[in-house]
Amino acid sequence: MMVHDVERDGRPKRVGVFVIAYNAESHIEETLSRIPEDMWESITAVYVIDDCSTDETVEKALSFQGHQGKLVVLRNRVNRMYGGNQKLGYQYAIDRGLDVVVMLHADGQYAPEYLERILAPIVRGDADVVIGSRMLERRDALKGGMPRYKFLGNIILTRIQNALSGMNLSEFHSGYRAYNTRFLRDIPFWENTDSWHFDTEILLQARQSGCKIQEVPIPTYYGNEICRVNGLLYAANCIMTSLTYYLFRKELFYCRAFDITQEGPRYLEKFDDPFSSHSKILHKLRLEGLNGKKVLELGVGDASLVRKMSEMGAIVDAIEMDPIAAELARPYCRAVYQEDLDNAESIDLKDQYDVIVMADVLEHLRNPGLVLSRAKAYLKTGGMLTVSIPNVANIYVRLNLLLGRFPYHTKGLLDMTHLRFFTLRSAEQLLVKTGWVIVEKDVTSIPIGIIFPFLLRRPLSCLLNVLHGATKLWKGLFAYQGLFCCVNPNKSTLL
Repeated sequence: MMVHDVERDGRPKRVGVFVIAYNAESHIEETLSRIPEDMWESITAVYVIDDCSTDETVEKALSFQGHQGKLVVLRNRVNRMYGGNQKLGYQYAIDRGLDVVVMLHADGQYAPEYLERILAPIVRGDADVVIGSRMLERRDALKGGMPRYKFLGNIILTRIQNALSGMNLSEFHSGYRAYNTRFLRDIPFWENTDSWHFDTEILLQARQSGCKIQEVPIPTYYGNEICRVNGLLYAANCIMTSLTYYLFRKELFYCRAFDITQEGPRYLEKFDDPFSSHSKILHKLRLEGLNGKKVLELGVGDASLVRKMSEMGAIVDAIEMDPIAAELARPYCRAVYQEDLDNAESIDLKDQYDVIVMADVLEHLRNPGLVLSRAKAYLKTGGMLTVSIPNVANIYVRLNLLLGRFPYHTKGLLDMTHLRFFTLRSAEQLLVKTGWVIVEKDVTSIPIGIIFPFLLRRPLSCLLNVLHGATKLWKGLFAYQGLFCCVNPNKSTLL
């Protein structure tokens, strides 16, 4: 049986069948009985999650004869709706340690006999997401009883969504899906809707994450099951979701559900925005003059700042633990040390530097004070330290806290990799406590020019000036980051 195929670590894949159920008492037993016998023997678990049905769905599932050791029946205390129930089903698969999960509707609309076909591409490693499509062979969809208005609506809606998403699927709207649980762990599916267009959102997340999507043909079956979907509302939601994704890809709109980090550097260069931290740091360094000076950068991000400093004639060394970022920096550095900054006491650099740059790094450290103290040992007397650090008291964070939210993102003030949070005042206090003399302070405004690049073009660019002016007036409220230039005046204070 194909689900016995092994993974690279030598163990068989653990496969789960998630039966999503609501008011399916007349179908649930038949649907379970249609799962092929060899499939029952091969899979790890079949679990039914009933969405607080008002009929006897749970009792019917519990009374199903056979395979009781692999059948799990769960019931929601409140109705979570179609998308909300899927979230619970996929979280169960992750928590159970399954490698692959396939969603099967309890009403029998999708053929359990095709479970092996749906699972096969993921088990073989050919796909991360598999869709059972009724529209790969369109004539069969009509033969299977799909109403003509649904047939035409499916085609039109899928074409619109393909155009907006840049995909080329035969059908967005099949509920017969299989997912690699590695994919599910990597996407924020809990940010998705609880409604019917959850299926659209998770496909767009698959597109954004760059995973492999494959369609396999399945038969169409329309019986006496009750359709609970408001077709017009569903179509409108699918189009709006796809339009939101289109705007997100064009960097005209931000949506947390689609903010998915792919392979490569997590942070992109910020020099297009004149008010960004990188732009301001670079301007300060240019005024100081870097030609022939030795610079140490702690944490290189996308290596754009390293590149710029090298182009200005600086001799740059860097400390960066992430191997991808370190490789990006190597062409512009004299030396790159792959060390963990949190182990600052064990880092032993032999050189003395004119400038040390810590751009957006202290918030990622367990003990930023130790790193700041240790850095003095590497800076010449009178040398300059430049630091940028996020302001957690920014209005965006304040408003979210007022609403009882703390929405982690892949970038920004609430980057999920941030271990420490600072206000402008606490950041300044940390620098003073660790022996630095602050000679210049500045702030950056909310980087709407980076989020929405079209604002960098005239005449809209004037809005950035207005925002930066407001930030200067109300630093504690509007400052996105604090910038500090410091000197190390007395070598006798070194650790």
